Amino acid sequence: MTTPPLRAPFDLGPLPVGKLQLLLDESIVAAPVERIFALAAEVEHWPAVLPHYRFVRYRSRNSDGGGVVEMSANRPFGPLAWPTWWLSHMQVDHQTPSVRFRHIEGVTTGMDVEWTFTPHPRGTHVRLFHVWDGPDWPFIRVPAATLVIGPIFVHGIAQRTLAGLKAVAERGTS
Repeated sequence: MTTPPLRAPFDLGPLPVGKLQLLLDESIVAAPVERIFALAAEVEHWPAVLPHYRFVRYRSRNSDGGGVVEMSANRPFGPLAWPTWWLSHMQVDHQTPSVRFRHIEGVTTGMDVEWTFTPHPRGTHVRLFHVWDGPDWPFIRVPAATLVIGPIFVHGIAQRTLAGLKAVAERGTS
């Protein structure tokens, strides 16, 4: 069986401004930029190190390490877990370095996500931005996005993802 050729990288451009919702999660990671960037960019390995991730699958791969990525994570609520799912275009910029996503299917369709990695005296300053105008639901778009989906689900999963990758990077293993 032959491996399909890699596609050209997506050009998702800069993170859009002026969206209804901006969520920021950030942390200082006591590890070099290269280590935490590699962990964030190698999304297919997330379920092995992040217990809240159910799966990550590439539907197609691009030459930059990105592609079309299907992801599913659980959002815990005490002993219960709510499964989430989304499909994204993923772009990896090895020069900046940064990782960009644009959700193309799922409740969060249209959401843009950016991971940035900046050298810091104690390691790396990692910033994880989510920007979005909410779901295309008449009448309840704004409250659904700003009261439930963004702060409870997106932020809840993003916090766990960043904390988990930070722990792995600081251990120096993957």
